[in-house]
This record gives sequence, C-alpha cells and structure tokens, in this order.
Amino acid sequence: MKRINHLLTNSKFFFIIWCMVAAFGTYFCMYAFRKPFTNGTYVGLTLWNLDYKAVLIIAQLMGYMLSKVMGIKVISELKASGRKKLIICLILFAEVALLLFGVVPQPYNFFFLFLNGLPLGLVWGIIFSYLEGRRFTETLAMGLSISLIFSSGMIKTIYFIVHEWLPSVSEFWMPALMGVIFFPLFLTFVWMLSVIPEPTETDKLLRVERLPMNAEDKRAAMAEFGFAIFGIGLVYMMLTTMRDFRDNFSVEIWNEIDIHWDKGVLSLTETISGIIVLIAIGSLSTIRNNIRGFWATQYLIILGLLISGMSTLFFQMHIISPFWWMLLLGTGMFLAYTPIQMVLFERMIALFKIKSNAGFFVYICDSAGYMGSVFLLLYKEFFMKDLSWCNVLIRFSYMLTVVSIIVMALVSIFFNRKLGIKGPITGILDRRA
Repeated sequence: MKRINHLLTNSKFFFIIWCMVAAFGTYFCMYAFRKPFTNGTYVGLTLWNLDYKAVLIIAQLMGYMLSKVMGIKVISELKASGRKKLIICLILFAEVALLLFGVVPQPYNFFFLFLNGLPLGLVWGIIFSYLEGRRFTETLAMGLSISLIFSSGMIKTIYFIVHEWLPSVSEFWMPALMGVIFFPLFLTFVWMLSVIPEPTETDKLLRVERLPMNAEDKRAAMAEFGFAIFGIGLVYMMLTTMRDFRDNFSVEIWNEIDIHWDKGVLSLTETISGIIVLIAIGSLSTIRNNIRGFWATQYLIILGLLISGMSTLFFQMHIISPFWWMLLLGTGMFLAYTPIQMVLFERMIALFKIKSNAGFFVYICDSAGYMGSVFLLLYKEFFMKDLSWCNVLIRFSYMLTVVSIIVMALVSIFFNRKLGIKGPITGILDRRA
C-alpha cells in the first residue's frame, strides 16, 4: 500500500493511469446494476395498455431522474470523507431492488425498478468528485468518458453470454444475477478511487479549489450564469433523451433497420465511438490555456451535433448502411454529450474562478435530461404508437441538431460577453495557468 501511495504521489504517469482505470471500472460496474433489464423483451406483457418494457424503463428513469434532482444538493455539498461509504451503500440499495424485482411477480414488480434507479443517479457525481479540479482533469476523466459510451453495449453483450450459459434464468432474475457477478469487481474499483490523493496546491491554483457549496454559493453561481446553464441544460436534455432512447431500445431499433444484425454489433459500435471520443477529449486536455480550452470544448459539441444530424440524413438517402448510421449517430451524440458532462463546466469554473464544483452544474443539466427521456417515452406510447422506434430516433435526431446548434450559438454569445466584461482579470489568471 505504501508503494502505491508513493507512486500516486510521485509518478504522473502512474497517477493518470490509476485514476482512469478506477473511474472507468467503477462506472462500468454501475451499468451492471442499471442496464441489464433492458435486454429483456417482455413479449406480450402490458400494463395500463402500455408496452411493459416501456413501463419498466419509465419507472427506472423516474427514479434516476429524481436521483439527479437530489444530486444537485447531495453532490454539490458532498464532503470527501463521506464518498466511499455513500457509493457502496447506493449500489447495495440498487441490488436489493433488483432482487425484489425478481421476487415480486409482474406487473407489480415495476416499482422496484423505480427504487433501483433512485440511488444510481448519484454514482457519477461521486466518481467525478475524485477527479475534478486538477490541471489534467480532462485526461483523468477519459476513463469515465469511455465507460459512459461503451459500458452499456458491453454489459448487453455480457448479459447475452451469461444468459446463454444459464438459459433457465428468467429475464426478471437476470438483472439481479448480473449485479451479484459485478459487485466484487465494483468494490475493487471503489477502493482504487478511495486512495487517490487530493488535488495539489498547483491544481488549486490553476483550476480553482473545489469545495462543498452552500445555498449562497449556489444562488450566486446561478445569478451570474443562469442563462448559459439554462441553454446548456436544454441541449444536454435533448442529448440525454436521444442517448437513452437509442440505448434502451437498441435491440428494437436494430430489428427494424437490419433483420440480420448480429448482437456483437452493440458493443462494436460503442467501442469505436468510445475510441473516437477518447481521442477528442484527450486532445482537449492538451490545451492548458483555459480560454482556448473553453472555446474548443464548445466547437467540439457543435461538431458532434452536426455529425449526428448529417448521418441521419445520409441514412435516409441510402448513402450509408444501418451500421454506419448507428455508429456515426452515436459518435456524434457522444462528441456533444461527453464534453458537457466532463469538460465544459470544469473549464468554466477554472476560467471564471467560480466558487463551485462541476457536480452542481452537471446535476442541474442531468435532472432536466432525464425529464426529457421520460417525456419522450410517454409521448411515444400515447401519441406515436404506430410510429416505429427507428422513425422516432430519426425525427428526434433532426430536432436535436437544429435546436441545439441554435442554442449553443446563443450560449457562445453570452460567454463571449462575459469574457469581455471579465477580460483583464481572467486574462491575467489564464496566462498564469
């Protein structure tokens, strides 16, 4: 243990690899408690005249959304000493809910997926709190970025493998089984997070010390940056909605666009997307100047939005195949989604010297994002029953691209004016950074 602490303190390379692996592994394992139930098709089951799988997804999303709302307070006020115990308790609560989902007969077991989602939305904020406020946070967060992108696809693939080995396990018990399999691995990665040293004095100088926020800190931050947070939150809401819709109904979408598709494609497309986003986010970490890094992040978001919209257009024009559409759509979506979650607020806090932490801003956006996911699912079930999953994704991707680019342009104008007002101060501080 002393050897590990020595390396974490004295070896930059070892420290970066350790943090990336710890963040990646912890969030990857979280997906084993959140996503496996979506692999079930629940054929022939309905509740309140709704598709039963949609009911299950909505139930979990409602819990997850409430968790994000709670996170605005819990994560922004979280002290370092309470992180390890909290994250373990959250996962144990989620696993108990999955066990009850298997025990209680349907349709009454849908409520336990609401309980399953309730703690899981806080996990991201706890993990990121170990990484933020460092002079190379973007590099450290790459492991978390990749986990966000391809964990779901990999978990789906593992689910199918386990189910082939144990075909007698029902789709109601498989989620709990996946949680049991991954829990020991989860504890290992949480331990890795817990031994990461706190930010150095140099980190605090260049990226601002991240402290728990009180009510006055939150009011001050929103009073000054509320317009931008609202705009970014709107874009993030649409990105989250499309990400969740594409992920939760990936099996149904692939069945519609390619009847001969192979289940391995679920992890293949996400792995390729993950590598591309890894390179993009890693490139942002090479920009030491906070102003340039802040603007580069916004350019990357707009590029991702354009890729998503153009790939859908090319697919409808039969220029690209279903595989390339799903790959490019996901890549563009994550090129826009991931920088908002991992980089944009990190750079904003460092640039404007805000007494805040990234979790506060991200959880405001996240809570709006999952409201959008719930709304789209309900809208599809009540008003678009005759529309295929594929066509819903196509229509939403067009709306996402057009609306989000307009909103990001307005947000950029807002920040440009803010920098004009604060230019002399931020300029001096940024050169020092």
